[in-house]
Amino acid sequence: MAYRFRIDLCFVFLSILVLAGCYLRLYRNGADSGEYLLPDRLSLRESSYEMFRPQKALREEEELARPSRHVSSVRDWIIPTGDSVLFPEWEVLVFVSPEVEVAAESREEYQCVFHNNETSPARLVWVFPFTKSRAFKCVLPRRTRRLRPFIQPALKRAAPANRGEIPPLTTKLFRWTFLVYESFSTENGVVLFAKGVNNRQGINRPPSELRCMFGDNATTAISTAVTASNQEVFLCRRPDLTALLNEETENQRIKVSIEISDEENGVVLVPSVAYYTPMRTLAIHEQKSQVCASTMIYNAAKFLKEWVFYHSRIGVEKFMLYDNGSDDELQRIVEELNQNGFNVETVLWPWPKTQEAGFSHSAIYAKQSCKWMLYVDVDEFVFSPKWINSSTPSTQMLSSLIPKNANTKIGQISISCNEFGPSNQRTHPIHGVTQGYTCRRRFEQRHKSVVLLDAVDSSLYNAVHHFGLKEDFKWKKLSLNQWVVNHYKYQAWSEFKAKFRRRVSAYVSDWRDERNPHSKDRAPGLGFLPIEPKGWANKFCEVNDESLKTMTQRWFGIRTITSTSEYKMAWEE
Repeated sequence: MAYRFRIDLCFVFLSILVLAGCYLRLYRNGADSGEYLLPDRLSLRESSYEMFRPQKALREEEELARPSRHVSSVRDWIIPTGDSVLFPEWEVLVFVSPEVEVAAESREEYQCVFHNNETSPARLVWVFPFTKSRAFKCVLPRRTRRLRPFIQPALKRAAPANRGEIPPLTTKLFRWTFLVYESFSTENGVVLFAKGVNNRQGINRPPSELRCMFGDNATTAISTAVTASNQEVFLCRRPDLTALLNEETENQRIKVSIEISDEENGVVLVPSVAYYTPMRTLAIHEQKSQVCASTMIYNAAKFLKEWVFYHSRIGVEKFMLYDNGSDDELQRIVEELNQNGFNVETVLWPWPKTQEAGFSHSAIYAKQSCKWMLYVDVDEFVFSPKWINSSTPSTQMLSSLIPKNANTKIGQISISCNEFGPSNQRTHPIHGVTQGYTCRRRFEQRHKSVVLLDAVDSSLYNAVHHFGLKEDFKWKKLSLNQWVVNHYKYQAWSEFKAKFRRRVSAYVSDWRDERNPHSKDRAPGLGFLPIEPKGWANKFCEVNDESLKTMTQRWFGIRTITSTSEYKMAWEE
């Protein structure tokens, strides 16, 4: 009996040790990898909730609010009238309203100061063109990551001068996983873009559970009905804002958000960094373009010239780049392209994993200046086998796939993709991707589309590769012997591993997430870490295909003076 008791006791003890170890590992992973807890939810009636909070919680917030004596040598505290958002990988985005004077070109150094006296360098990264808000970025210090709740930092100039105290810091950081992040006004209403309202692909909250809220004062806010709820896009009826605007407030910004009402959580107001702005479109200085191209881009400036040169020569008239927070030479390359006669627009879109929402935005933003929109990435090139023997490109090539008869009611044309592998390349090919990657997988993978913007459904639904269409429009799919998209997907490892930082699609797992291991969006045989697999340089090589290489070399190759066998491509600097 005693022997059995000892065995049971040892079993219980070992079980406690195992559970404690698992909990400690999960806690550390959550704290150090940037995983978030469930998103905070704010009620419009939060003020009444304050009266019933436990005294312990009140004492904890009093401790947070107590002025610190640790940091004292500061000249100017900038208390953002905007908000701060916790992004993936512990990045904190601090918004500064237009009323606060911060020179956009200033080289002055700034710091984020957190409620536990920890600091981290802050830099001005973006000026939002429509709301004029400035955004600083800093990193949540390691010692602050284990404290709950996460508190919004103060922003200060790093240069010490007059003595001062850290202001009280008690406002919770907004979580990127639950946030209204953009607003766009149209002729028919207001479109809001929000994370965390519809969390699962294909499962959307009914509009009847949602209201659009204009104004951040619970007593004066104006609400309108939500008429469509799809993915991260929500259509609101246009509000009558005369009650919010008067002589004193006409220049003030109006925050917009979404209110959720359901039986489980009651009334919940989604945190927001979005503001109402008047209706806007791309500036129309010329005739409406027949074919435009739109893509989301992140630190891909080195690929841009080749992509723009090629597609402009086959018929793309305007390029719309949704900049997903690049910190490379993107703007310099765009300026050079525009100086050389190309038409390239950039739209600041720093929100991670929002490709579908960005494409929805482009469908309404460009509608007045573009008739058809080609949605391909900067590593994808549209090509027709019929062009192989063409001596020169023509701007009529791409438009030949556009229906000439409007009565056909074709609203979308899909083109299948061939995926190319590393082709034994160890670094980025000096002449460009079309010249360096020539070995591909045997069978077609996925598709990309050219969309008639007038045919896009009012819900703006899209699955990255195609849009939902209005009822009276049709979808045409082309065969590989007619058109194909060369997708240079699996590049040299030094380039491909950069994708491990994050994926751009809202519903595609990041490479490091141990979910959906057999998804077509993953590289076959690749694990969850940015470690080069054995034999990577020769993977995904089933068919040698040099058709686009040979053709583009004929179109854009320039023989060097020193050797007739050597050449440069037109896009090389």
